Amino acid sequence: MRSRESVPDTFRTILYAVMIALVIRALAFEPFNIPSSSMVPGLQVGDYLFVSKFSYGYSSLSTAWGLLPLKGRIGGHPPERGDVVVFKLPTDTRTDYIKRLIGLPGEKIEVKSGVVYINDKPLARERIGPIMLEDREGLLIRPATEYRESTAEGKSYKTVQEYDNGPLDNFGPIQVPPGKYFMMGDNRNNSQDSRVASKVGFVPEENLVGRAQVTFFSLTSDASFWQFWKWPFAIRWERMFKKIV
Repeated sequence: MRSRESVPDTFRTILYAVMIALVIRALAFEPFNIPSSSMVPGLQVGDYLFVSKFSYGYSSLSTAWGLLPLKGRIGGHPPERGDVVVFKLPTDTRTDYIKRLIGLPGEKIEVKSGVVYINDKPLARERIGPIMLEDREGLLIRPATEYRESTAEGKSYKTVQEYDNGPLDNFGPIQVPPGKYFMMGDNRNNSQDSRVASKVGFVPEENLVGRAQVTFFSLTSDASFWQFWKWPFAIRWERMFKKIV
């Protein structure tokens, strides 16, 4: 009799666990993996990270599977310049993108020879030194320069620039509309971001999914998460539980 009762009990336990996991994913923390090099050097291809869904509050697009049919946003606080943000692509809301927030609503944004200007004032940019960029197989293929960019609010982070005269290195000026944000990748010459209006453009407030918080797992770019037999040789231990800045 007890063995018969244990089957539905076990089923209920599994069901409750799944429901709790889904609620956490929908409203608290959602895992996200990095598929491209647009956020190098801070985020690498093969990084797996947690995104806090509650940081900026909730919208119909930020909750998983659209569980909350909201108009606008509720709760949370506005994003800050320098945050690494996951958002729904404005041209395809089924697709998640991750970029750094550079321009706030109402600000004038311009890029001149690779230097970002906010309301005609340049973001401080300090040269760190040369760096080699990797391809998807982890091979060093292209020389670039690493910089430390700093905002007037006191946030700083690393960026990468291969050259300062590419098509996206001279952009604008353009004003960010109310209720929208201007995003850029840290790998400035290899990022489709708000500088590419046909693909990304300005990001509406309701498209914000959450703030990237911590890298909890990382594999070299030639290994997939499901290829567990490669883990002993592919895990980047130095990137485990690394705070995202």
